[in-house]
Amino acid sequence: MNYGIVKQIYDAAREEGGGRPISARAAEALVETVKPGDVVFIVTGAGYYPEVPNGESDGPPGAAALARVIYWGLKAIPVFVTEECHAPPVVASAKAAAVMVRDFELAKNRRMGGALITAPTDREKAAEWARQVIDEYRPAAVISIERLGPNDQGIVHGSTGVPKNCVDLGHLFIEAKKNKILTIGIGDNGNEIGFGRIYDFMRDFHPYGRECQYPGGTGVITVIDTDVFLPASISNWGAYGIAAMVAFFLKDQELIQTPEMERRILEACLDAGGWEMRYCTSRFIVDGTVGESSMSIVQLLRDMLRLNIATPDRGLSHGKMKEQVQ
Repeated sequence: MNYGIVKQIYDAAREEGGGRPISARAAEALVETVKPGDVVFIVTGAGYYPEVPNGESDGPPGAAALARVIYWGLKAIPVFVTEECHAPPVVASAKAAAVMVRDFELAKNRRMGGALITAPTDREKAAEWARQVIDEYRPAAVISIERLGPNDQGIVHGSTGVPKNCVDLGHLFIEAKKNKILTIGIGDNGNEIGFGRIYDFMRDFHPYGRECQYPGGTGVITVIDTDVFLPASISNWGAYGIAAMVAFFLKDQELIQTPEMERRILEACLDAGGWEMRYCTSRFIVDGTVGESSMSIVQLLRDMLRLNIATPDRGLSHGKMKEQVQ
C-alpha cells in the first residue's frame, strides 16, 4: 500500500489550483452551482473480476456521503453512474446513508431519493452513450470518486501498470467540459479521473508514471482532468472532506453521517460485494485501513464542523467573573 506520498500529491494539486484548500474549493463550487431540483452525476466503480468482481470498498461509501449532502443539503438529485457489476455496492452504500436509489422519474418529480445509470458493456459505445446521457439528464455537476480513467493511449490501468478491461467513463467528463458543466475528481493513486489536472507532475512522481508492466505502455496516469481535483490517501475520505465543507457552508452538521452510520455504510458495501482491495476480502477494511479508522475520520469531521458552526462560547470556566452576592 502507498504511504508517505499523499502530501506531495496534495501539495501539487493545491498549488496548481491556486493555493486554496481543495475540499473548500470543491464544496464552494457545488454550493454555488447546484440548485434545488438539479441533477448531479456521481461516477464511481473500481476493481474488477476475478479479484473483486463487484468493485471495492473505496468509492461507493464516499459516493453515498456526497449523495447525502447533495440530496438532503442542496435539495438536488444525485444520480450514480457506474457499470452494472459495480451497482450492488453503490446502491447498498446509498441506502445505508439514507439516500434511496429509485426510478429517476420518482427521484426527479417526487424527491424520492437518487437514481442510478449503468454504462454500456461495449466499450466502443461509451463515447456516444456519454453524449446521450449528458444531453438527456443535463447535470449541473459531474463528480468522480475512485473511478479509473484512460492514459494518453486511451487505456485504463490499475495503479501498478496493469490494463483493466472496463468501460471508459472519462467520456462523461469530456462531454461535461464541452457543455461547461462543473466537474470534480477525487482519487488516490494517479489512475483515477481528475489526475489529468496534475498530469506532468504525476508522470514523474508515480513509479508507473511513464511505463507499464507490458511492452509499449506509457504509464498509468490518466489524461482526464476535472475543474477541481482532490487527491486523498483514501478516496472515501476525500469525499467526506468535501461533504463536510458543503455541510459547513449550509451550517448543518446532520448532513454528515455519524460514525455509527459510517459503519453501516461500509458493512453494506462489503456485504454487497464491494470488497476491500488490500486482501480482496469482505473484511472491515478500506484500502488497508480498518473500518474504525474511517469511523474516526467521520467523527473528527463532525466535531470540526460542530465547533465551527456553533455560536461562539468560551465556556463556564472562561466566562466573565460575576460579583459575588454576600
